[in-house]
Amino acid sequence: MKFVINPKTILMTKFYRNNIILVFAILFAPCFVKAGNIDRAGSAGASELLINPWARSSGWGGVNIAGVRGVEAMNLNIAGIAFTKKTDIAFAHTIWLKGSQIYISSLGLTQKVGESGALGLSLTALDFGDITTTTTDQPEGGIGSFSPAFINIGLCYSKAFSNSIYGGLGVRLISEAIADVKAFGVSFDAGIQYVTGFNESKDNLKFGITLRNVGPSMKYSGDGLSTRMTVLTTSPNYPMTVEQRAERFELPSLVAIGGSYDFKLAEDHRLTAGLSFTANSFIRDNYGFGLEYGFRNLFMLRGGYLYEKNINDPELRTNGLTGFSAGATVQVPFSKNTRSFGIDYSYRSTAYFDGTHSIGIRIAL
Repeated sequence: MKFVINPKTILMTKFYRNNIILVFAILFAPCFVKAGNIDRAGSAGASELLINPWARSSGWGGVNIAGVRGVEAMNLNIAGIAFTKKTDIAFAHTIWLKGSQIYISSLGLTQKVGESGALGLSLTALDFGDITTTTTDQPEGGIGSFSPAFINIGLCYSKAFSNSIYGGLGVRLISEAIADVKAFGVSFDAGIQYVTGFNESKDNLKFGITLRNVGPSMKYSGDGLSTRMTVLTTSPNYPMTVEQRAERFELPSLVAIGGSYDFKLAEDHRLTAGLSFTANSFIRDNYGFGLEYGFRNLFMLRGGYLYEKNINDPELRTNGLTGFSAGATVQVPFSKNTRSFGIDYSYRSTAYFDGTHSIGIRIAL
């Protein structure tokens, strides 16, 4: 009896074996991932790194860790910028907790480099408005105002290692400053996306994992930590400057994993379901679920929900966002190729104020 080994059979066996292993890794990884000690909650700084400023991905809670593409991938999973066809430019403006007078502006650019790589550059700035300056001697103000400046700049590179595996690395410069106190820091991100599937194009099933905001601790310094005082002695009194030492604080690092599946409803209709799990080092972990409906590449409607412990309890919740999000995209192609112009909008529900609203513009060249 003679056995004949078919090379194609071996390749297909390896293909499905690898898929099964990866599926199990994604599904059961949350069982083995443990976030930071709950006693450390609130001790991290640079919390703005946890905010997703982009309108398209925030419309379904940022659960598309496995399928995010282009500029917005720099805040969710850097691996996604490897899908840039040529050039992507995006701008977003966020009204954070409407009524609090906090605004976030973001600008991003991704550029294809070589046959399989892409570079990304992003700038995010928070605007807190003018705050009245007060002192112990003048608690009512009247001596001017100041405006905090929170800015971070990201630079990343992503590459397609095969038709299925994409990975990227990034670095982010962080600056936080008020009138006379400043802090500077640097953080690093890494991400992987795995694309596979069972349809003809074999791209309807996606997985992703990302590590974000990892870096050395930060520390505030400046004249604002100094106090001018008079030393009382038996001899003539003399003035002196006393400087207080600021404690160092860590960055809000996290690990997030997710998966998504594209359902083809009809010839021009698509429904994508996404799941995510985020293990945070200093705040509660969260689980996300979202759906996105797409008609061709012209119109998209999405919604999502992020759950964390006690998020529905007004007395025990520790997050200003209450989990629900929704958004929409209208996109107009420039020509028959990938060039297009899109407008995005998202809404995130909040426990206080009037929600968080984001609007964005994206141009693909």
